[in-house]
Amino acid sequence: MRMEKRKQNKLAYKKKTQWFFIAIASLFILLLLGYGVVLLGGKIIANDEELILDLKTTIRTEEGEVIGTLYKENREFTNLDSLPDHVKEAFIAIEDRRFYEHQGIDLKSISRAVYRDIIAMSKVEGGSTITQQLAKNLFLSNDKTWSRKIKETMAALYLERELSKDEILELYVNEVYFGQGIYGIQTASKYFFSKSADELTVAEGAMLAGLMKGPNGYSPINHPDRALERRNVVLHSMEDAGFLSTEQRVAEEEKTLGIAVQEPKASDPWVDSYIDLVMKEASEKHQLSVEALQTGGYDITVYMDPEIQQIAYSEMQNDAYFPGNTEGVEGAFVMLDATNARVVSAIGGRDYQIGDLNRTVVNRQPGSTFKPIAVYGPALMQGDVYTPFTLIPDKKSEEYNVVNANDEYKGEIPIYQAIMESTNTSAVWLLDELGIDYSKGYLEKLGISLEDDGLSIALGGLKYGVTPLKMAQSYQAFASGGDLTRATSISSIENRNEEVIYESTLERENVFTSQVAWNMTEMLSDTVLSGTASSGEFTKALAGKTGSTQHTIVDGATKDAWFVGYTPEYVSAMWMGYDSTDKDHYLTGGSSYPTSLTKKILTEIDRQTDREMSSSFEIPENVEPLPEPIELPTISDITANYEFGGFSIIKGNLNWNGSSDERVVYRIYQESEGEDKLIDAVKGVTEYTIDNVWFKNNKYYVVPYDPNTKMEGTKSDSVTFSW
Repeated sequence: MRMEKRKQNKLAYKKKTQWFFIAIASLFILLLLGYGVVLLGGKIIANDEELILDLKTTIRTEEGEVIGTLYKENREFTNLDSLPDHVKEAFIAIEDRRFYEHQGIDLKSISRAVYRDIIAMSKVEGGSTITQQLAKNLFLSNDKTWSRKIKETMAALYLERELSKDEILELYVNEVYFGQGIYGIQTASKYFFSKSADELTVAEGAMLAGLMKGPNGYSPINHPDRALERRNVVLHSMEDAGFLSTEQRVAEEEKTLGIAVQEPKASDPWVDSYIDLVMKEASEKHQLSVEALQTGGYDITVYMDPEIQQIAYSEMQNDAYFPGNTEGVEGAFVMLDATNARVVSAIGGRDYQIGDLNRTVVNRQPGSTFKPIAVYGPALMQGDVYTPFTLIPDKKSEEYNVVNANDEYKGEIPIYQAIMESTNTSAVWLLDELGIDYSKGYLEKLGISLEDDGLSIALGGLKYGVTPLKMAQSYQAFASGGDLTRATSISSIENRNEEVIYESTLERENVFTSQVAWNMTEMLSDTVLSGTASSGEFTKALAGKTGSTQHTIVDGATKDAWFVGYTPEYVSAMWMGYDSTDKDHYLTGGSSYPTSLTKKILTEIDRQTDREMSSSFEIPENVEPLPEPIELPTISDITANYEFGGFSIIKGNLNWNGSSDERVVYRIYQESEGEDKLIDAVKGVTEYTIDNVWFKNNKYYVVPYDPNTKMEGTKSDSVTFSW
């Protein structure tokens, strides 16, 4: 009986032991599963992309002047190693004293918080560690619920497993919000104390750490007394944690807040156009979207010249230069360095703001400003056929159906004169001779691609038009001696790690010979002095071309007005007009207005800055100077008289009034039946002696001749010799 009872007891004990181990194993499995769930949940909740903080992008000039910032959150990143120890200790003391001891969750703090929540029957106190706060800020919302707290815990454990303590603290001090739209300790330090975070004192670091409890409620700007009280609480916590001695704490408490607010620089309206151009170039050429620029923490160095930009913006505000039948006449101005096409100024509108239409990159009909790059430059590249003094037609033609603006025609004129007077008939005829494909080939080299295939290209009558920036770039080929450099506003781009990911290099492409470029400079200089671009005043060297287009609805009105030109230092393009074309919007003036305004801007640059403009263009080596055009005189008062003496005994002397230009050749003709006889020619003098006239009744006349164009002028009256 006893044996049987012992067996039963032994069997019962064995079963209990088995169930005990099963329970232990089950609990272990449950714990493992729970831990796995926590780990898996943490990985699901924690998006690693969120560990890459949004940083502001800074745009600065080559001299280091910041002209703009782009951001969603106003934050600069700073490395933890650069922060003074007392700054890190301030945050640890007040937010998570056991930060370096726990594994992301402080059970003591949680127990205390849970107890108080139960007593209050609601979520009233947090026991969050720095790691938990970081997890909440990065991945979760601010609502006080148990589910959010569980997620926060899971994410915190994940962070502790993936990152070191210093990495977590570094992310924390860079991520946290300090009020006033400020994120991160570096930006906060600059804002509240006008200094970098690595220069913060003990008291200053304590004040910033104190803002974690409530950046708005403890703002040193709006609530200085509360901010001072909160700072001292942090100092006491630092003492309690052993980071400060009592003597140090008392000394720091005696200090004022020492606030030296550095308000963020408001965006200057005169830089907005340029910043927008930089953003467009960053997107198109470097694949940096607006989103990337607002979050990526890039440092972009640009070529803007602040003084020139301000002058251009200021002068563009003058209504006197913008003629229109109603308000709203707009304009665009862009200026490049003549040697390298770097954009030193860009005005996208008279009152431009970020997000507006940036008219420096909007296509417009270029009018006659297109002639030098589409027709005359390419033509002169055929130097064996066309020179500046080659005669081309200037007359109406039913074939081309084109007229000159002044409805005047000279029959034939040299290319030089056709450029200065901007004759439409000549440009169209010459383009037809050259071939449209030939012209478009040169335009492609200049960075201008066209769908157009008609002769209207010669007059700038294009399907889509050309931007002011492209027009300035194309003329840069003339200004730089025939070599084109693509226009750029960006010098370099650094990423958030201070690595240079782009640096501008000077790449030139030869388009025109230096001789052709110089010839164009000479002709366009004369166009400014005495041709269609003579409006306004600028006393230094300037070459350029005007352009205008007819309004499509209102007869006699102007739709687009242009001036594109260059000095030895800069190339510029200016457009004027309305954004919309209809019967109620048209210009009441033409290209004289952008011409005059450009000259005014250049004058002010020369006067207000140290960028002194050159008085003349310097002819390159191995280039022949281009003679000035010869103006043939109308010969009047021709006389013919006998003279006695010498071997011929009787001579005839012709005298006439001519030109002071000694390059003019005078041809002396004797009238004859059939074809008159050319008997001689003299250069630079206005008399001629004929031997052995012997009282013959012959008639003579004189014709001025241009040796450059090989063209004769109007002949004089015919005379006979008399006493």
